[in-house]
Amino acid sequence: MATTTVTKAVIAAAGFGTRFLPQTKAMPKEMLPLVDKPIIQYVVEQLVEAGIRDIIIVSNYSKRAIEDHFDQPNQDLLSNLLAGGPSKKGYIDEINAIANLANFAFVRQKGPYGSATPIMNAAHLIGDEPFIYTYADDLITASPNRFKQMMDLHDELGGSIFPCIEITKDEEFERYGVVAGTPVRDDVLAMTKLVEKPGRAAAPSNFASVGGYLLTPDVLGFLEDARDKLPAGQEFYLTTYVLEPMIQAHKKFYGCKLTDASYYDTGNKLEYLKTVFDFALQRPDVGPELTEYLRKKLQ
Repeated sequence: MATTTVTKAVIAAAGFGTRFLPQTKAMPKEMLPLVDKPIIQYVVEQLVEAGIRDIIIVSNYSKRAIEDHFDQPNQDLLSNLLAGGPSKKGYIDEINAIANLANFAFVRQKGPYGSATPIMNAAHLIGDEPFIYTYADDLITASPNRFKQMMDLHDELGGSIFPCIEITKDEEFERYGVVAGTPVRDDVLAMTKLVEKPGRAAAPSNFASVGGYLLTPDVLGFLEDARDKLPAGQEFYLTTYVLEPMIQAHKKFYGCKLTDASYYDTGNKLEYLKTVFDFALQRPDVGPELTEYLRKKLQ
């Protein structure tokens, strides 16, 4: 099946991060660190690893720090690092590499609040191509990474892709949207709808939708139609007003159960702290000592 190679991604990063105030009064929530790297950089690195070359970050007036992070380092910082001699060269190489991860474009969000608006704002840069749409505070570790798995499935079957994790606990069926559809194979469903938080008894599958989408360019026409019909003051939900009508119009959508996947929601304090610890414990430079510290603390 002939498909267009996916090379573009849109990252939604316009939220205010109110659950992390006062920290996010001056720092975007997407720049909160996981040890020594901001959350959004992990998302960008996964996209690049999967083959994405052009990344559009949709933010707002308070997110200048994100643009600065993915820009070339300023001369004051470089001068300081150069003065440190050879021991600082690794830092120079690392921050230069960040600026060259991809071709970055930054767009200010305008329009109704909601998950569909960032795509509307980036439409002129997307063009007639499939693209990844993801959120700056959703992290999924998987092997291969989630975007690569989605792109491989798109190459195989075409259509749009919902990344999913397998859920088994009662509370998970109350937390996630669950994909309904016809099995293509054990890890893929041809979607017929998405059921929001159905509970175990009413769940059509154990495929929970997480972490963004791979979307075909026909989403843009449905987006324009939905925007024109959106009631005044209504939040512009992507799944409700755009993706569900596409599915009902028989556009191809697939639920892809990610292999070897762990989902991290860094959008609230407790889940963010869990993520920090998980990522730190996996690092050889700090993990062993942190493990020993936690053992002593928890005795």
